Amino acid sequence: MSNISALKKDMESCSRCSHCKWVPMAQIKSSRFAKICPSVDYYHFHAYSGGGKMIATNSILEGRSELTDNVAEIIYKCQLCGGCQVSCLAYRDDIDLADVLLESRSKCVDEAYVLPEHLDVIESMKREDNTLGMLKKDRGNWAEDLDVPNINTGKVDVLFHAGCRYSYDEDLHRVAVNWVNLFKNAGIDIGIAGKDEACCGGRAFEIGYQGEMKNFADDMIGRVKASGAKLIITPCSDCYYTFKYLYPKNGLDAGIEVLHATEYAALLMKEGKLKPRKNVDMKVTYHDPCHLGRRGEIYRSGWTGDDKLLRPVRFKQSGMLGIFDPPRDIINSIPGIDFVEMERIREYSWCCGAGGGVYEAYPEFASWTANERIEEAKKTGAEAIVTACPWCERIFNDEIEANAHDIKVYDVVDLLFMSF
Repeated sequence: MSNISALKKDMESCSRCSHCKWVPMAQIKSSRFAKICPSVDYYHFHAYSGGGKMIATNSILEGRSELTDNVAEIIYKCQLCGGCQVSCLAYRDDIDLADVLLESRSKCVDEAYVLPEHLDVIESMKREDNTLGMLKKDRGNWAEDLDVPNINTGKVDVLFHAGCRYSYDEDLHRVAVNWVNLFKNAGIDIGIAGKDEACCGGRAFEIGYQGEMKNFADDMIGRVKASGAKLIITPCSDCYYTFKYLYPKNGLDAGIEVLHATEYAALLMKEGKLKPRKNVDMKVTYHDPCHLGRRGEIYRSGWTGDDKLLRPVRFKQSGMLGIFDPPRDIINSIPGIDFVEMERIREYSWCCGAGGGVYEAYPEFASWTANERIEEAKKTGAEAIVTACPWCERIFNDEIEANAHDIKVYDVVDLLFMSF
């Protein structure tokens, strides 16, 4: 059930400044790559911006307008990348724009304004415990040749959660396999759930089916407790965001530390347990996944006041404290690598296009968004885009192949394996 009315003050506080459409002025390097919101940049109408959705949703709440198929379509044509949120907060910090976008989708579902493509995702999750319409029994196939413990038959210190895309996308199996082998070779007692692993539920929450996430969270929390693990490692940025933000925000805490694979690898490198040795002579740039970067900031609970302007800094979600440095630290530690940055980076990164249900429902919009990022990467002169998200890698690879872009895509772990 949507809680959108509780965010009415946030909507009323929107000053219609349009900063949600742009990278903050001090961060702009060129007019070509100055935008932050793919939706308004693609559809060219204010309603598609974060501020536009705030105004429209408030109008619906006040009875001045109605939720219709057209309005719902505007709400869904958004990757929920969080770019509007961080640009808004660069100028003011008394609005939770991202929460309004999430709750507006929940309201659409409550009132039966749903998309058939999203219903397919939900049905797949209910039937087969994954977002991709694949068979539950095949979820563990990616690990069939791995000599690694299964948590259903024994206890482990570290639980590796692969996530739906890595589990089923055969082109990306290598990433999950390489991460597990990397940690195992570093002496980590790591295990997997194999075919019994289930979706984290985050994508269901984002497309408006908030109640579905709780079912998957309960399953995940029970599995973690049974495993005896003291730490969860995931290579999936979407799962990371779900575990670190959506679960605790909704009172669903597993009571265990969660790290992204790049975080854990960076820690092991500092401890001397992972040491890249071979030269990798390549010029690369790094793409910050939205759900690992600005949306990967942990949820901060405890603030009970009504006036968000008065919140202490420790309770604010600026997007600046996501996972930005560990992937870069790993890349920069590899001998021979020439690392260059794109214009829009860290909390002001441009989205890959695959998030928020857009990849499933509006493929042309998703494709355009990905190509914008690929063009930005090519401007750096890099030979490859490096990222740490299966959805980013999937859509970048698809668009590079479809449009014959002269650039490659790697996961961070690919570079590490080249160096060992």
